[in-house]
Amino acid sequence: MGEPPRTWRPRMTAAMSGLPPADGWTVDDLDSFPEDGVRRELLDGVLLVSPSPTDIHQIVAGRLMVALEESCPAEFQVTQSVEIRINPRRTFIPDVLVATEQAAQRRSRLYAPHEVVLAVEIVSPSSLSMDRITKPALYAAAGIPFYWRIETGDGLTVHTYKIDPEHELYRSSGTFQEQIVTAEPWEINLPIKRITPRYL
Repeated sequence: MGEPPRTWRPRMTAAMSGLPPADGWTVDDLDSFPEDGVRRELLDGVLLVSPSPTDIHQIVAGRLMVALEESCPAEFQVTQSVEIRINPRRTFIPDVLVATEQAAQRRSRLYAPHEVVLAVEIVSPSSLSMDRITKPALYAAAGIPFYWRIETGDGLTVHTYKIDPEHELYRSSGTFQEQIVTAEPWEINLPIKRITPRYL
């Protein structure tokens, strides 16, 4: 007698089971999750799921994207919340970012680190350590030239950084509470009140 007919079963991924893989999550696991609008990032195989952002966070991100786009040169594109895949076990989603025009022409939902010029994180109570320590260290190690961190407290404070490529870390290039004034990645002169929510 021959073997009984095999019943087809779908491949059970870690995402489908809801259980973390023994060796950690990968970007392939992320790709198998449903398109449900949940923000998922990976830190060396550890799945990070962020809570829904506050209205203040979203207003700052939206206004910053619009303001940067107004002066952005043709070789760059400003966008929001596009994934940067650093390696198969590490991927992040900045709040605002600037990519090369070549990357933008692909019309992709994710970028490689070499396609990103500037990553911006808006600090939330749940992201203090990630935005102040972990993400800037890993963005710099990935070679992203510029990083901005925006603190929301008594008004907005914008901290700007430029990479030191030899040491793969960011050096402070300015702290601004009234006007962002910088020559890189292009000449920007932006009043902070333009990106400040009315009720902050």
